[in-house]
Amino acid sequence: MSTYLYRLARFAFQHRRQMLALWLVLAVATIVVATASGGKTNDSFTIPGTESQRAADLLSKKLPALSGGQAQVVFAAKTGTVLTDPTPRAGIEAAVAGLKKVSQVVSVSDPFLSNAVSTNGQVALTSVQFSAQPVDVKDSTLDAVKAAVVPAQDAGVEVEYSGSAYPGWRTVPSELPELIGIVVAFLILLVTFGAVVTAGLPIVTAIIGVIVTLMGVTAVAAVINIASASTTVALMLGLSCGIDYGVFILYRHRNNLLTGMSVEDSAALAVGTAGSSVVFAALTVIIALCGLSVVGIPFLTVMGLAAAAAVLVALLIALTLLPAMLGFAGPRIAKFLSSPLRPGHHEEVARTSANRPERTFGAAWARFVVRFRIPVLILGIALLGVLAIPAASLQLGLPSGSSKPTSDTQRKAYDLTTAGFGAGFNGPLLVVADGVTSSSATDQMAAALRKLPGVVSATPVAAQNGVSVIKVIPSTGPNDPATATLVHRIRDDRGTIEGTTGASILVGGTTASNIDVSAKLSSALPVFLAVVVGLAFILLTFAFRTILVPIKSIIGFLLSVSAAFGAQVAMFQWGWGRHIFGVTPSETISFLPILMLAIIFGLSSDYEVFVVSRIKEDFTRTGDARGAVARGTGLSARVVTAAALIMFSIFVAFMFTTDPTIKAIGFSFAVGVFLDAFVVRLALVPATMAIVRAKLWYHPQWFAKYIPDPDIEGERLQAQRDAAIAAAAAATGPGQD
Repeated sequence: MSTYLYRLARFAFQHRRQMLALWLVLAVATIVVATASGGKTNDSFTIPGTESQRAADLLSKKLPALSGGQAQVVFAAKTGTVLTDPTPRAGIEAAVAGLKKVSQVVSVSDPFLSNAVSTNGQVALTSVQFSAQPVDVKDSTLDAVKAAVVPAQDAGVEVEYSGSAYPGWRTVPSELPELIGIVVAFLILLVTFGAVVTAGLPIVTAIIGVIVTLMGVTAVAAVINIASASTTVALMLGLSCGIDYGVFILYRHRNNLLTGMSVEDSAALAVGTAGSSVVFAALTVIIALCGLSVVGIPFLTVMGLAAAAAVLVALLIALTLLPAMLGFAGPRIAKFLSSPLRPGHHEEVARTSANRPERTFGAAWARFVVRFRIPVLILGIALLGVLAIPAASLQLGLPSGSSKPTSDTQRKAYDLTTAGFGAGFNGPLLVVADGVTSSSATDQMAAALRKLPGVVSATPVAAQNGVSVIKVIPSTGPNDPATATLVHRIRDDRGTIEGTTGASILVGGTTASNIDVSAKLSSALPVFLAVVVGLAFILLTFAFRTILVPIKSIIGFLLSVSAAFGAQVAMFQWGWGRHIFGVTPSETISFLPILMLAIIFGLSSDYEVFVVSRIKEDFTRTGDARGAVARGTGLSARVVTAAALIMFSIFVAFMFTTDPTIKAIGFSFAVGVFLDAFVVRLALVPATMAIVRAKLWYHPQWFAKYIPDPDIEGERLQAQRDAAIAAAAAATGPGQD
């Protein structure tokens, strides 16, 4: 592999203008296609095969008027008034009349006729039913909804919204997290390399890769449903992996230059050696992300594939565009900043790292870990174990209005509805009965539903083509475990509820759908973990030609991801981070654990490859197992630290958004990467390898005979180059200077 990458990099270097033009044309093309397609992401979570989805499909077929998106308009009285006063009532009635005239609206309930005014007269609820699915409700329709309620607002009534489609539900992503992450990454690289060109190069190439990926995802969103979080995750990984892969190759390239190598040879050799590690690291991440497809959940599959595409593009950028850009940069890669306070410091550090690596801080840390390997191992495992304790309380759910910021209209609608009617009115269940022959049969089933514990009301709302719909209001909120219990009770007791009507019932609606999604994700976790870990085990075994290194890598991953789960539960579910992050304590987002397993496993394998490949490279050359651990870890410590800090800062930057889902994702990824890089890969891994020593590299003889060696360390490439240099020197002959 290293030889092929060496040739690829040399080709890109020699044809740098064409390579740069190719990537720029690709970026412009994806922008044009994405703009022309009009693709948009959405937050619709569905899982084929679940009962709630079957209920939705039945409605779409036989009662389409109730199969589209829905908005709940909440009217609230100002202090000192009630909604039944003449002025507020007239304003609300005018708003209801206006809503009925809006395009794509098929029905609007009048709160004064449907008994949807709270007993104290402070809150009223109006349901707006759309003819289209939430993602297909036009922006012009939502603007018209907003305009229609102006008479109520003019009458002194507060108006808020909730539901699956309402004015403001499509959030416009902020560019602030990306800008913060890029600025911090540049500062980290400036400290790491001490050169402006070197610090800026991986950021520029990563941005080009992110543009290609995000525009491609946007174009595809015109054809298939893509969750909004998909672009966020793809952006996180595309930016962080793109910068990290560039850093690993650049670090090796600069060291080559400082040892006297020519720019072209240095760039090609850097890609041939460090690039091999980058390929295996990226493939591990891609396998983990593509593994999301095995759980059979469409939105999660698309999310994983979008993120995998971002990593693949980052890999291709690092192997082709980066060496081309190194050709443009030339010797400026080794042109260092000169600080007035410490002139020559950056160059001195760089030359020490290239020529005397044993004198660096990373080498000192590695020697410390090797010397105190047993205490380091015990303390590291104890730290991760303590952090993982809260993970035992993990409770899954999908975000509702209660988890939104207090300034969000959905959160205001949730709080007003809860105060006026009860939490259950925020998440009604739709019991869909098929094969209904009379209204009395529907009434009979509604009466049976009212007798169930946890049910506030059960009201028939529509009937058509032998299908009737009963709206069931639970006594608890949509994310309350008691509501999930009620859904399961209705399904378990369906025979009693159906009675002698001859109909069959299904429990659907947004709340039931969210419960089904969470249950499906929970049951899919073990399958996903087994598949991804198994595939990654095979890949790492092939890369390092031993089974003990992959086993050690997987155990380390389980420790770091458990600690990350624990930190997330403590901060977001228990509420320890309420004031720090400005969030309301709520359930862990149901797709977050499986997403964390995929991404943190992939990224942890990144750092495993980068650290262990340097250790193996030294061990192959010297045969000194314990010394190789100290020297290899020392050589990789600085660049792994920089890469991990960049990943960490980019993930943390996404916590500056107002969306609690994105905050939780950013926090979880940041903690997982930080712990895995600094506690596991730079402490526990070298400590363990120093204890086990040469036994870690054992593999059966048949393995060495039948499994090809990918030469991840570039040993054969280096040998070929040395032989070529020696042959050239011999051909020149003595005295022919």
